[in-house]
Amino acid sequence: TDYYTERLAGERLRRVYEIAPARVQQYLESEIAHVLSYTAPDQEVLELGCGYGRVALRLAQKARRVVGIDVAEDSLHLARELGRFYSGCDFRCMDALHLDFSNETFDLVVCIQNGICAFGVDPGALIAESLRVLRPGGAALFSTYTDAFWEHRLAWFERQAEEGLLGPIDYSATGNGTIVSTDGFRAGRLTASELETVCANLGIRPSLRDVDGSSLFCEIRKHR
Repeated sequence: TDYYTERLAGERLRRVYEIAPARVQQYLESEIAHVLSYTAPDQEVLELGCGYGRVALRLAQKARRVVGIDVAEDSLHLARELGRFYSGCDFRCMDALHLDFSNETFDLVVCIQNGICAFGVDPGALIAESLRVLRPGGAALFSTYTDAFWEHRLAWFERQAEEGLLGPIDYSATGNGTIVSTDGFRAGRLTASELETVCANLGIRPSLRDVDGSSLFCEIRKHR
């Protein structure tokens, strides 16, 4: 969390996506398209870890209301500037483990692009809090990286390191789904079996889906 609040925030975070290789751009678009397939015009949507609004503003073109939360004020400032013409989109500084919303507020909760790992929190607690604010019949979507996407993901992070957005990659510690830089950045991923175990500990049966050969999506429906 400190890394995303102090170093990878605002315009620096936007630059991360601007320099993404073509295959990574495809991955990013495929995630948004998948989430949009769950989004309806009458819905209220919550995005966890919204950054500068890259995903939330796309969802706001379809959903009735979108709220994006993040802990990085620089990113939220940019998101509000980019979203100033979107009346149905709101950005707030908030901890994803302690959401300042009443129970059953949203129809869809979204945490993609590996937020379930990147936040550096207990994934079970993150899922449980997301389900608390989800309305019955709604869906919570979490995504992580597939192992098949490893080479493209690593190339993207190497490009970020070359631009000074991250510290140099620590190749001695990088591997098995985890990328580590010499300045303390660390990004892992969850396997299908790990996601199933996290959900099982909560008494939940998730639906897991490979999207584009790059994302592993975990869908959890809240029963009516």
